[in-house]
Amino acid sequence: MRKNTGINVPRRIAVYLVLVFISLAPYWQIYNHDFIKYDDDRYVTENVHVNTGLKSDNIMWAFSFRSMKVDYWEPLTWISLMVDAQLFGLNASGYHIVNLLFHIINTLLICIVFHRMTGSLWRSAIVASLFAIHPLHVESVAWVTERKDVLSTFFMMLALWAYAKYAGQPSLKTYLPILLLFALGLMSKPMIVTLPCVFLLLDYWPLRRFVADTASTADKKRIGHEYFDFKLLGKLVYEKIPLFVLTAVSISFTLVAQRHEITAMKHLSLLLRIENALVAYCCYIAKAIWPFSLAVLYPHPEFIPAWQVFGSFVILVSLCGLAVWTARRYPYFIVGWLWYLGTLIPVIGLVQVGAQSMADRYTYIPLIGIFIAVVWLIFDFAKGVKYREYILTAATVMVTGALMIITWHQVTYWKNSMSLFSHTLSVTKNNHIILTNMGASLAEQGKFEEAIPHYQEALRIKPDDVDARYNLANALARQGKTEEAVSHYAGVLQAQPDSAAVHNNMGIALSQLGRTDEAIVHFREAIRIKPAFQDAGSNLEKALMGQARARKPVPEKVAIQPADPNSAEGQLRMGLSLYQQGKADEAIPKFEEALRLDPKLVAAHVSLGLIMAQKRNLDKAIEHFRKALKIKPDIAETHNSLGVALTYKGALDEAVEHFETAIKINPRFAKAHNSLAVALAQKGRTNEAISHLKKALQLQPDYEEAKRNLNILLNSQGKSS
Repeated sequence: MRKNTGINVPRRIAVYLVLVFISLAPYWQIYNHDFIKYDDDRYVTENVHVNTGLKSDNIMWAFSFRSMKVDYWEPLTWISLMVDAQLFGLNASGYHIVNLLFHIINTLLICIVFHRMTGSLWRSAIVASLFAIHPLHVESVAWVTERKDVLSTFFMMLALWAYAKYAGQPSLKTYLPILLLFALGLMSKPMIVTLPCVFLLLDYWPLRRFVADTASTADKKRIGHEYFDFKLLGKLVYEKIPLFVLTAVSISFTLVAQRHEITAMKHLSLLLRIENALVAYCCYIAKAIWPFSLAVLYPHPEFIPAWQVFGSFVILVSLCGLAVWTARRYPYFIVGWLWYLGTLIPVIGLVQVGAQSMADRYTYIPLIGIFIAVVWLIFDFAKGVKYREYILTAATVMVTGALMIITWHQVTYWKNSMSLFSHTLSVTKNNHIILTNMGASLAEQGKFEEAIPHYQEALRIKPDDVDARYNLANALARQGKTEEAVSHYAGVLQAQPDSAAVHNNMGIALSQLGRTDEAIVHFREAIRIKPAFQDAGSNLEKALMGQARARKPVPEKVAIQPADPNSAEGQLRMGLSLYQQGKADEAIPKFEEALRLDPKLVAAHVSLGLIMAQKRNLDKAIEHFRKALKIKPDIAETHNSLGVALTYKGALDEAVEHFETAIKINPRFAKAHNSLAVALAQKGRTNEAISHLKKALQLQPDYEEAKRNLNILLNSQGKSS
């Protein structure tokens, strides 16, 4: 390993400042970007373990295997997002800025680490600059979900720095930091499982640990094959056994976490996955050279032309042969090339997870190897060339400038879901997943007419796309095309018979068609699947009351006996009927009698609580809401009602807790987001309140109360709505 000689501190600082500047230049615009309706909801906006901030139960969830239901086991990524939620609420700007800060730090670490290892500041700086501004890395930086990319790379670069120190002074003291940093990186994203192999590559070059200690300094610098001691290979592998153990554990966790995704992609044969891997390796290189037509999702093909597979195979084998043939003279070329091939293995698709054939984010670490090989080769080939410094400087400036412009343009597509999905659809074909997401984004804005063709096109491409069919059914239902909606709900239930939400929506549609008997069947099934499904329970009550008024017989398999008027259920039904007719005063004694007969009748407590709240008898309302929640603590609507009553009483801290619990139970509960915003605003936490109002409007665009509250807060801050 070479020492950093010949470069003074001010010059190094100047280089670092330039790297910071070129990193900021194309990315500063992400400050105004929104969350993307593609995994950002699972990771932040609808993940109550994250968006409720840094709490002990949330941290326990992050480290538990329950978090693997969302994605990999990545507790540090979850915790970093919880910290953001604590600081920024649901203001996307803060999350984006943190991603960018990690990217800038990673850029600086690449320069520092390779300068330390190789002794060449300029080559290391150029590698770092290519890493900083390459368009293929936009996805990792501009996408909040990819916090795992920038965070795991941060720990990987620190581990490389620690390894450089260990290589110079091997000891347990210098080894333990490597082990710790590797573990932290794996807990951010298992992408870095190949790091022990990267260490072995660096042992060959530039650390030269394969050279026998008895070789002279001059011999070590040459690293010729005659000075290469293969006996050291066993020793170098042996010292990395603890790291390989961590790799094995991480791989095991990942396979467990992704078993459902892996099973879902079993229709892709092993041969097709191998063919796709060969082509993807070459496509990544092609996109690194010509970074255009980049997309958030490249659909996995069902068939790959033989010429593409054969051509890719020839290119890869030729480059591998060239790397081996030139290893003595250009050791950095084989190191860079194997870095690229090796670090891509976890995501190259041999074990297919997800519907993508490749992904720009997967190149965040692997392209470092390509950059190293290319930069060092160019500098070596330029030796002896007249005006070498000027030519290399001019070339660096031109390439850097071009990449900055392309990257800046690529970052603009990530401003919001609509712009990202529109661009992706313009540069890819048969992208049913993005078509579905585009439709969902349009539907959120109330543009159902525009959303429906996207769902229909997604289904044309993939008729068994359950998400597209369910979203289409919802859009048709919102447009009043109920018969069509029922047909699509039935199709969804064939694929997902245990979906409570689909049964509930099917029940609503059937009720609107007057098919109450069938609706009751679906509402009951929704409650059976999810007993705490309050909407389904409410819908069932309405259907039963409607059925009773129509005096229609109930199908045999869901037959119920008419409630005894003197029973608790009978009193409850009479109370509900009076309450729905606006006769609250007459309903009260019915609910009270129902509770006398059955003190654990949740619906009666909730109904009395609502009536008392309307009458501004807040103490009584709070008492009934508390009793209801003591019996059944997972009713989001009741937590919200209790929170509202507490807000009127001035008990803001407790109110906030109940609103957050309501959102935790039902992340799509727009009313709870609005209620929480009101309480937060009263506590002076205006920015958080604005974030929750925006979320409420994202979930329910026609929510007038949330619109009014948002305008009030924005005007109070001197902003325009």
